[in-house]
Amino acid sequence: MKKSLFILCLLAGSLWCGAQTSRTMTVEDGGTGLYHSVIVGDASLPDFTIYRPADLKAAVEKNGKLPVILYGNGACMNSSVEARYFLNEIASHGYVVVAIGPYNEADFIAHWKDVMKTMAPSGKPVVLANGEVVKPMTEAEKAEMMKAMQAQREAEQKAAARSRSKKNAPAPEVPVERRPTNPRQLLQALDWLTDRNADAASEYYHMLDLEKVSVMGQSCGGAQALGVTHDPRIASAIILNSGIADMSMQGVDKRQLANLHSPMLYIVGGDEDMATPNGTKDFNNIQGVPVVLLNTGVDGHEGSYYETHGGKYAQAVIKWLDWQMKGKVANAAFFLDEAVLNLTCPGWTTINKNFQ
Repeated sequence: MKKSLFILCLLAGSLWCGAQTSRTMTVEDGGTGLYHSVIVGDASLPDFTIYRPADLKAAVEKNGKLPVILYGNGACMNSSVEARYFLNEIASHGYVVVAIGPYNEADFIAHWKDVMKTMAPSGKPVVLANGEVVKPMTEAEKAEMMKAMQAQREAEQKAAARSRSKKNAPAPEVPVERRPTNPRQLLQALDWLTDRNADAASEYYHMLDLEKVSVMGQSCGGAQALGVTHDPRIASAIILNSGIADMSMQGVDKRQLANLHSPMLYIVGGDEDMATPNGTKDFNNIQGVPVVLLNTGVDGHEGSYYETHGGKYAQAVIKWLDWQMKGKVANAAFFLDEAVLNLTCPGWTTINKNFQ
C-alpha cells in the first residue's frame, strides 16, 4: 500500500502529494451561503472528510481567515455522509469543517439504514440522505430483536462454560464491541490543519483562523466533542442530541464538564429525543462558562440533518458560529430571547446561564 502510494507520488509530483486536494464533489449546489462549498478528500488526511469553500482564496478575501469546525458523527460512525447536507451548508457560510471518516456513500448508507431502524422513534419514518425512507422497528419488533440477542448471548455463555470445563482447554476469546472512532481524532484533524496553515506549499497556507476553532458532534459524536473541550485551542463547543449526564461514553464522563473553558451550545429534540434528559442534566451541571440549551420540542434524536440544507439545525448552528466565531453579536438574541428564537424556529425553547 505504502509502496503504491509512493509510486503515485512520483508520477503525480508534489501537486497531488503535498497535502493537496485529491478529490472533490458538490452537493445541494454548494449550499446557500456566500461561498460555494465542496466536499473534499485529501491524500494526506485519508481518515477524514473536509467540507469547505471551493475557492479558499476568494473566501478569505471576502470573509477573512476561515474559522474551523471539528465534527464527530452520530453513532461515532466512521463517516459523515448522513450529515453531509448539514455540514456542507455550514461550510458555505465561510467555515472549514473537518469530519471524522472518509466519504463513502454506498457503504455508509447501507449501514446507517440498519442503525436508524433500531434507534429512531417507533412509527416515525426517517428520510436518509439519499432520499430513501426508512420505517423504524415497532416496539414489539425491537423487543423481539432484544430477546433474540439475549438468547444468542446465553448460548455463547453456555458454549464458553463448556469449553472451560474441558481440561487444559484454552479460554475462548470473548468478542469486544469497539467503536471505529475516538475523540482523539478530532485533535488529530486540528493538528493537521495547523500544519497545513503553516506550510507555504499547502492550499490552506494562512487561510485558517486557528484562534476560532469549534468542536461539534451529534449523539455519540457529541460525547467525542465533549472529550476534547479541555484543549485550550477549542473556542466553542456544540453538542447535538447528546449529553453525558451520569453515564460514560467514549471515555468521557461528567468530570469533563469541570474542564470547560469556552461557550457551549446544546440542541436537543424534545421528549422523543433519547438525549434530552442527558443534555438537560449537563446544562444544569455546567458551571462557570456560558451555556445555552435549545429544545426543538418535536424533532427527536435524528434532528434535521437529513433535510434540505440541514434544516433548522443548520440555521441555528450557523447563527451560533457567526456569533461566537465571527463576532456577529446581534445573533445573541436568537439564543437568549425565546421570542426572537421563535421568529425563525417556532415552538423551540431556550434556556441559558453564565452570560453577562
